[in-house]
Amino acid sequence: MRDSMNTGPSNTSNTSSSTLPTPASKPPTRSRHWNWLEKFLPILSLVLLFVALAILSPHFLTLPNLSNVARRTAVINIMALGMTLIIISGGIDLSVGSVMAFSGIAGTMLLQAGLPLPVAILGAMVAGMAWGLINSLLITQLRVSPFIATLGTMGAARGLTLVITDGLPIVRLPRTFGFLGDGNLLQIIPVPLAILLALAFLTGYILKFTRLGRYAFAIGSNREAARYAGIPITRYLIAIYCLAGAFTGMAAMIASSRLMTGQPTAGQGYELSVIAAVVIGGGSLAGGEGSVSGTVVGAFIMSLISNGSNLLGVSPFWQQVLIGSVIVFAVAVDELRKRKQG
Repeated sequence: MRDSMNTGPSNTSNTSSSTLPTPASKPPTRSRHWNWLEKFLPILSLVLLFVALAILSPHFLTLPNLSNVARRTAVINIMALGMTLIIISGGIDLSVGSVMAFSGIAGTMLLQAGLPLPVAILGAMVAGMAWGLINSLLITQLRVSPFIATLGTMGAARGLTLVITDGLPIVRLPRTFGFLGDGNLLQIIPVPLAILLALAFLTGYILKFTRLGRYAFAIGSNREAARYAGIPITRYLIAIYCLAGAFTGMAAMIASSRLMTGQPTAGQGYELSVIAAVVIGGGSLAGGEGSVSGTVVGAFIMSLISNGSNLLGVSPFWQQVLIGSVIVFAVAVDELRKRKQG
């Protein structure tokens, strides 16, 4: 009897509380504003940086300078496209600068031997793919972390390049080689920029419309879940690292063409700029996030920082400090976003 008396009011209260109208929830405007800012922050930063340099330096908007920015950015950007795939899949590649030097030497040695330019470019891309294969096998077969594996191949590729060349550049290359880095299409479009656009469209297509792209996101988001879903992780990681190596080989030939030499010391410190381009463009070092458009914007931001610093007389040592600070800021913004979502 007492139990029935006790349960009666509670049931009534539960019923009445369930029938009470709930106040309409307010739209998460703050969250929407944050998402909007996060999405457009890279391109907004690029526009502001471009306008600031145009105001601060009278030489910035000149055609020779803008052409130089486009050609220089293409080298970093092409390498960053491959790095985008790697970072999306949850990896990283610290060997890109050394692989660039090795690939450039391989391609220019083929040119020096009298082989045609397309064959030399193919040889450089194959050389880059070979190092990508080595990196992927170390990661997938020996279970070495991407950071340690590519740190090791960074030293190995650089050392082997210096051994092959005895530390001397490859010279006496055909004059037609210069068109790859300094030529123009339709007398206005820099050849490196045209190559960059073609590879950017290719990478975007891979990410959106192929298994390789979908599986890269899946592996980077949750590798164990991807494995349980039946995704052949080893096969696709090998493909990703080899494709990134091929892109690095292409970038190496463009850089060598601009100098008309194969430099065994080329690409030193490029790994920092390449990774920074992906991170600034919205890629997450934790994997599972990244885009082609973001990487392209991030690479142009890095290039404008360097170009603007030179025009304004900023010491190259301070440029390194600035680039490092930009990377830390981009990673901090990414971590803050994840905490808000979590």
